[in-house]
Amino acid sequence: MISGKTIFISPLDWGLGHATRCIPIIRKLEKENKIILGVTPLTKDVFEDTFPHIKKINVPSYNIRYSSVLPLWLKLLFAWPGISKVIRKENRLISRIIQEHKIDILISDNRFGLFSKDAYTIFITHQVFLKAPFAAGIAQSINSNYIMRFDEVWIPDYESNAENLSGELSHGRHFHNKIKYIGPQSAMSDLTLKSSTAEPIDFLVLLSGVEPQRSILEKELLERFKGSPQNIVLVRGSKEGPKPITSHIKIIDFASGEVLKQLIVNATTVVCRSGYSTLMDLHILGKKKLILIPTPGQTEQEYLACYWKKKFSTVCLEQENINVFHFS
Repeated sequence: MISGKTIFISPLDWGLGHATRCIPIIRKLEKENKIILGVTPLTKDVFEDTFPHIKKINVPSYNIRYSSVLPLWLKLLFAWPGISKVIRKENRLISRIIQEHKIDILISDNRFGLFSKDAYTIFITHQVFLKAPFAAGIAQSINSNYIMRFDEVWIPDYESNAENLSGELSHGRHFHNKIKYIGPQSAMSDLTLKSSTAEPIDFLVLLSGVEPQRSILEKELLERFKGSPQNIVLVRGSKEGPKPITSHIKIIDFASGEVLKQLIVNATTVVCRSGYSTLMDLHILGKKKLILIPTPGQTEQEYLACYWKKKFSTVCLEQENINVFHFS
């Protein structure tokens, strides 16, 4: 257990999943250490709400966006020069932060630039081994080279193959000599569930991720559930654009941790992306009836959806086939 240290923690701002899965880690570490958080405009609010007492320092945003046309891997290929620039910028910044705030330990959740020889560095990831449809060897080489710059790697999953939630993404012949499986991490785990007499939910739709694919899926699902007699709740995960108006679907922009946990527990079926942080939340809460819709072209989500279908018998649904799927 780490104690008596000054620790700088910062997650990637690709959606909110990296930030929320850091919450239980921060809660544990702040009991015996001084914590400083690296935040971007996207992650600042969630950390301000959860840890208003912890000092926060702005770090560069990766500004990753999906395309409505290009698959994600191709979009990232074109965006790589800009991403590399951010990595170099945050690496220069962290050198100053270490000196100014006497940082002992750096913990980076998938931010490649937060490494330094002047502090002990820990990299959190569930993607040790990438799933890439093109130039897989090159992509894995880049991923491995960055990870090797850190002193230690924490994997938010079970080590045993029997319980393994992330499949081949984090299990295999490791190239790093200091790997630690820390178990699934969920902001839901420490939240107290209040007694509720709320009406059960037939379908809880959890939208998340980067635009424009979040909005595309929202539009598709609202159309699919039009006129449905079932009890449906949609958590948009966004305040962008006007909130859709519908008489038979309860629509929430954002749900706080306690509210979201209650919604999930009350739901018979959860419809969501197959992002790993979301899957960890659902696993921690024991939800088994899931309909997973991976973001088109995001190979990690596509792999996880297929893996969970095989291992946990969840439904894996391609976004383009929503109109022919019978929600019941």
